[in-house]
Parts: sequence; C-alpha cells; structure tokens
Amino acid sequence: MAQLFDRSSNALARMGLVLTGLTVIALGVALDQLQRSPWVTRQGQRPDQPVAFSHKHHVEGLGLQCQYCHTSVERSSYAGIPPTKTCMNCHAQIWTNAQLLEPVRESWAKGESLQWTKVHDLPDYVYFSHEIHVAKGVGCVSCHGQVNQMPLMYMQNSLQMEWCLDCHRNPAKNLRPAQQVYNMAWREPAADHPVWCAANGKTGLPTAQMVDCTAKDPGVHAGFEPVALSLAATPEYKKFTSQEEMGHFLVDHYKVRTPKDLTSCEVCHR
Repeated sequence: MAQLFDRSSNALARMGLVLTGLTVIALGVALDQLQRSPWVTRQGQRPDQPVAFSHKHHVEGLGLQCQYCHTSVERSSYAGIPPTKTCMNCHAQIWTNAQLLEPVRESWAKGESLQWTKVHDLPDYVYFSHEIHVAKGVGCVSCHGQVNQMPLMYMQNSLQMEWCLDCHRNPAKNLRPAQQVYNMAWREPAADHPVWCAANGKTGLPTAQMVDCTAKDPGVHAGFEPVALSLAATPEYKKFTSQEEMGHFLVDHYKVRTPKDLTSCEVCHR
C-alpha cells in the first residue's frame, strides 16, 4: 500500500513541534517582561495632576518635613493626601495671584477637594501599613526614592510583590535609625563614616525608639548624650561600618519579623 505521507513529513512534524514549543516559551517570556514593564507598573511615569506640585521646591528648597503634609504617616495605613487648607496655610499669604495655584484657590473657595491622581496606587487586595514600616525604621527613600529631588512626583520602584519580598527576605539592607527615617540625605554606614548604635534600655516606647544611633563617636566626643537617653548609666555603643551589620543589629532590636514568622497571607492580603 502506497504511503499517504512523504518521508519529509516526519521532519516537518518535528520542526512544527519545536517551533510551537519555542513560540510558547517566547510568548511566556514576553508576557513576563510586559507585566514588569513601566507600561503595566507605571514606574517612572509622571501622571497629570490638577496642580504641578514640586516636592523638590517644597522639601529641598523650603525644608518642609514629610509629616507636615502627610500627617497620618506615623499612625495610619495611609500617608494621607493633604487637604486644601494645608496648601492655603502658606498660599493665603504668598503667591496669592499665581495662575499655577488657581485650582487651589478655587478648591478652597468652593470647599471641594482637589482630585489628585494617586501615584503609589496598590491593588485593592493588598494591605500596606505606613505606620508599621515607619515604626520599624524603613526610610521614605527606600520606597519612594529621592522625593526631595523630584520636580514632579513619580513612582521610583515597581511596588510589585517580588519587590516587596526582596526587602522582606532581607530587611537589614533597608533599615535605618528611627531618627533618620525622614532624612533624605541619610548615608549608610561605611568605613569613612561609621555609625554607633546602642539599646537605650527604655521600655514602653515603639521598638524603633529603644535604640539610639549617632554618627559621632560617643567615646571621643566628651559630653555627648543621645536625645532619647534619660538613664544614668551610659549604654554600650557598637560601631558599624556597613549597612548589613547595622541592619542586622536593628532587625534584632526593632523586633522585625523574619519571613518564617510571616506565615499568614493575611499579613499583606486582606
């Protein structure tokens, strides 16, 4: 009986299977890269806002603290969007006729909030608490980048789950003294600028406030006394010349939970 298919059909079939497999792999890689791209994450994008608010001008130029506008950052899940009254505290007296600020004046006159576009917008199923991260010594820069250098606000990091997990698997690399959480110019410990830290022995305070850190050698600078120190006994300071060493010290004293302790999905997903 004559063959229905030519001998070359076997080679063509194998080639077809290989090409199908390569196509599936290429499609998977493409989709994986797509969901990590700024087109999906909006990383680096500067959305249109009702007012071209410059963090660089207000933070770097005028020296405003983060907490002046974001009043709930230390006690709430949300950092908070400042009401129009916060803007008018200053702009009722300066730049009162600036065209750029007309939406602010109109909002104040009508008693209607400005409709800001949220830059760091997590999915609704994700629970993130600013309060706990600030209390455990995570600086603003770690998540938001050098906000004091941003004329227009944008998202520095992707905020995807893998980015969060990267920090939670080794939080030591991002922890800093509680007094430096809002310091945009904070420098990690190094051989040429070490940091000294010690447990101050206090109780009844947030864990991050139970550690005193200084960039000055307590044993050399006579009369040095940490701000939070009120005990008669001088605490034993430890010198750190790397972020990793200081970070692990802070992890222990801040009582930061390890990945093994985070056994419930409800920690992040609500």
